[in-house]
Amino acid sequence: MFIQTESTPNPATLKFLPGQAVMQSGTADFPTSETASNSPLALRIFAVEGVTAVFFGPDFITVTKQDPIDWNHIKPALLGAIMEHYQSGEPVMQGEGLAAAGHAEHSGADAEIVNQIKELLDTRVRPAVAQDGGDITFHGFERGVVYLHMQGACAGCPSSTITLKMGIENLLRHYIPEVTEVRPVAA
Repeated sequence: MFIQTESTPNPATLKFLPGQAVMQSGTADFPTSETASNSPLALRIFAVEGVTAVFFGPDFITVTKQDPIDWNHIKPALLGAIMEHYQSGEPVMQGEGLAAAGHAEHSGADAEIVNQIKELLDTRVRPAVAQDGGDITFHGFERGVVYLHMQGACAGCPSSTITLKMGIENLLRHYIPEVTEVRPVAA
């Protein structure tokens, strides 16, 4: 098994590509080790000292580390943990009803606008963000303000504010005049 690695715009996050599917559908975000109890793979990764967050995409894994730790020191252990998991035959996720991370539900007077926002996020934003090892999902829409949840490499990324304001906000405002602002939400 050959696992490729790629840097991300977030210097604290590295993207691992195991060369096979990670998630059959959707994504999974583990902002802490306590949230990883239903994922044998995430638990293995969190067992490496210095790991602070794990995110699974369709064919990639992003790992976020503590600041003072050097990637050169923990990367071999992370590669070993990922390889060990895939050789074990265990599933990436355990249990039933594991909802893949996705857009929050929204109904009401703004339902048509929200559907347009989700469509633009799915077709224009999420594919590009996945290339950088992250995901952005719809969280809410209220009085012209779109609230988005940033995951994986996007969470805590120094350039995420610029991505939100200059990229996503401009895109949404261009296509949907009712949108006035885009703001991030915490997990």
